[in-house]
Amino acid sequence: MELIKLNFGLVDVFAGEPLSGNGLSIFILERELQSDFMQRITQEMRQYESIFISKTEDPHCFNARIFTMEEELGFAGHPIIGAACFLHAKYFHGVEKLKLSFVTPQKRIPTVSAINKAGNFAEMEQGEAVFQLPIDSDRAEELLNALTLTSTDVPGGLPLQVVSTGLPYLIVPTLNALSRVRINTQYFESMLASVGAEFAYVLDVPFKEGRTWDNDGKSEDIATGSAVGPAAAYLVKHGLAQVGEIIDFKQGRFVGRPSKLLATVRNESGLMVKVRGQVSFVGSGSLELPGHLFPRSVTADCQI
Repeated sequence: MELIKLNFGLVDVFAGEPLSGNGLSIFILERELQSDFMQRITQEMRQYESIFISKTEDPHCFNARIFTMEEELGFAGHPIIGAACFLHAKYFHGVEKLKLSFVTPQKRIPTVSAINKAGNFAEMEQGEAVFQLPIDSDRAEELLNALTLTSTDVPGGLPLQVVSTGLPYLIVPTLNALSRVRINTQYFESMLASVGAEFAYVLDVPFKEGRTWDNDGKSEDIATGSAVGPAAAYLVKHGLAQVGEIIDFKQGRFVGRPSKLLATVRNESGLMVKVRGQVSFVGSGSLELPGHLFPRSVTADCQI
């Protein structure tokens, strides 16, 4: 049986040093992989997410598929930031600052990466934040209860609100309650869907620290770039941060992987969000997979 080697890199994202932040496996595909097999590879790697990269005719643009252990995502933060630094180091050695674009099934994402003595950093343009109407008080109480919270845990006057820069998050503002948050219902995913959200991001407003989980509450995310973009826009919209301010978010403390995520909001036709983080290179390796899983070479135009 023919075996084909599939190379990968490992990085930690939103991390000042290896073995912190949010781990990521990065695969650069020379041939096409079936979606279900990319899902199985992600499960094999046991990282929170994996990203599969395909080259295009434009050397500064890459097609990207992102998978969690459970599903494919149309957009995510830490895989794009991690991939930007990884590709910068692999293909553009000696270039200190580099612009790359990634095309997912959902959107095109511009990035800027920098590799120098200060470390490896990448910034992604998440685009305009889209706000739904604040959640009404009765529904908010139900959602809070599902997170083991009550209205007394919410700073006065702040609403629960769904905000999206690619993935719709229910932003849940809190005060000194993060250690108590748990998803305590098997129906949480359907509850979120009923208000137009895919995930919830619980944010301690004064300390800018957040927590989020998969919707069965079994796996807590370490550092969530797709959530801090909406969270930053939420803070600006409600007067808790300023346009142009670098907002320093913390996440991962409760799973022993402290992470730092930076977000900036600018006001153009709407609130436009950028998210930035440091990337640490951890290692590389390869998988040897049966050849029939690779039906043909893959190169595509960089467009969406």
